[in-house]
Amino acid sequence: MTTLDTVTAPLSPAQPAHLHPSPPFFPPSPPIPLPTYDVTRLLPEQTRSAPATPDTPTALQRFNTAPAPEARRTLLTCLRSPRWAERIAAHRPYPDLDSLLAASDEAAYDLTWPELAEALAGESLPPLPDDTYSAAHTALDAAHTVYESRFGHVFVICLDEVPPNESLNHTLTALRSRLTNDKEDERVMTAEELRRLAKGRLATALRSSALRGSALRDAGL
Repeated sequence: MTTLDTVTAPLSPAQPAHLHPSPPFFPPSPPIPLPTYDVTRLLPEQTRSAPATPDTPTALQRFNTAPAPEARRTLLTCLRSPRWAERIAAHRPYPDLDSLLAASDEAAYDLTWPELAEALAGESLPPLPDDTYSAAHTALDAAHTVYESRFGHVFVICLDEVPPNESLNHTLTALRSRLTNDKEDERVMTAEELRRLAKGRLATALRSSALRGSALRDAGL
């Protein structure tokens, strides 16, 4: 056989059909239904608080923009010192609460004793818990009478960090201890307590104003 015959020789015959069976036939599966969900039940209801905008200012923003007489009236409920109130109102606006409270401290530190005495005229003894027994009132009144006779002004103390059930013992202990001070030392102590009282009352006044504002917004007023 020549080379050409080799090239042109017919290929081997095709294999019989039974060596290539057809793939098995499977009937199509019925469609599987997909579950449906009620998205209103899956997602929790969203609540939205009114944001602080120019239309709903924060308590500090309201204080910053209030007319000067109104701001001074608010401040005088914290400390009965016109100079202290005037100075804080005049330095508005304050960027944040910490800046306002720092200004409160600074203004209080600069008060002279006559100005502190003017503020003391608007102070009274801290209120006792409603369930305080009568003997405690008697003991406090007696100690305070001695204090006023010695120093010429009301006893003041800041109880912001004292639990209510400990306020009576704390007040009596401090009062009796401070009776041993001389007048100059007690003036220093009194000035410090007034400063702390003013600062705490100012923070409380703004928080109360913020809560009132939030309640009014929630009521749609």
